[in-house]
Amino acid sequence: MTALAPSLLAAGFYISGILYQLHCLGKRLAVNASLLRAIGLVALLAHAVSLYIQLTTPQGFALGLFNIASLISWLVVAMTLASSFRAPVTSLLLGLYPLALITGLLAGLFPENATTLPAGQEGLLVHILLSVLAYGILTIAAFQATLLAIQDYQLKHKHPTRFIRTFPPLQTMEQLLFQFLLCGEVLLTLALLSGFVFLDNMFAQHLAHKTLLSCLAWIVFGILLWGRHFRGWRGSNAIRWTLAGFLLLMLAYFGSKLVRAFLLAA
Repeated sequence: MTALAPSLLAAGFYISGILYQLHCLGKRLAVNASLLRAIGLVALLAHAVSLYIQLTTPQGFALGLFNIASLISWLVVAMTLASSFRAPVTSLLLGLYPLALITGLLAGLFPENATTLPAGQEGLLVHILLSVLAYGILTIAAFQATLLAIQDYQLKHKHPTRFIRTFPPLQTMEQLLFQFLLCGEVLLTLALLSGFVFLDNMFAQHLAHKTLLSCLAWIVFGILLWGRHFRGWRGSNAIRWTLAGFLLLMLAYFGSKLVRAFLLAA
């Protein structure tokens, strides 16, 4: 069984959800949340089947760019749909369904080769998968924080655009942000732990910068979640700490490469 058929089925339902939301937006009608969730759940089921076929092969796990992007978008849509049962966040699906649609189709149309490792090193794949998922979810959290900052600014200056007015209330946006942060922090914790278990030395010269910066990001996100739970941090505090942690993660990925390429090579 190929992954293309369930990918196309998922794409069809994602498109249905997008068109339904656009119709309601154009007609200024209230969206039927139950209908939108039902469409999304069917799309997620088909998407999950395609992901299973794409990621698991007889040769190993296929962890290429398109497959990982598709997996991250699936996880984000699933989290948002789950949140929609408790909070009015269905309007965010207008941006998330196209993301899942595009990444799912790319993964289905362009199959990627499996990543094979020597015997006894299969645990490294677990570390890689957890790391990419953690960074992907925390990247979504950074975008959510940016949207929250724009929404807060426009509401304070009393000139919200029509697009911003479709967003959930600020409090709901903040709740969703912290759900992404909690999920990302859990995945980042598991990624770091798996690295220490499956890698010989996480502080070897070629990994030290990434490990240190990732640990610092883990601390920043942990402090933010602690502050939210015990101090009620919100608003600008949440935005600043989220973006600071995201910057550390970006430095972990790209900054460490620059350090190794230029400073250590000098």
